[in-house]
Amino acid sequence: QVQLVESGGGLVQAGGSLRLSCAASGSAFSINAMAWYRQAPGKQRELVAQITRDGITNYADSVKGRFTISRDNARQTMYMQMDSLKPEDTAVYYCTFAIRKPLNLNYRDYWGQGTQVTVSS
Repeated sequence: QVQLVESGGGLVQAGGSLRLSCAASGSAFSINAMAWYRQAPGKQRELVAQITRDGITNYADSVKGRFTISRDNARQTMYMQMDSLKPEDTAVYYCTFAIRKPLNLNYRDYWGQGTQVTVSS
């Protein structure tokens, strides 16, 4: 059974930093793209950043220059360094991996449980 476990959320003052992690449990499966999404109260879930297996990244305009996504394929883990945090970054952050299990032809998206990030002004 594949599970994604997130960590690193918390409460921080504006201008501060946090580092999120998301690790996949289990083995013998293939991971393609990874991504972070977030959902603020009363708003739709939005893409924050994504990274391909080869390390190509893409960011939402609102976080460019402040957030950095990275991955460690050997550890099946994704990270996001969040600097210069703003109150509008407050949300539940979710990770997602595209995973293909052995004997399956297609990749399927798996999601973490979410971690709360709160930025105070």
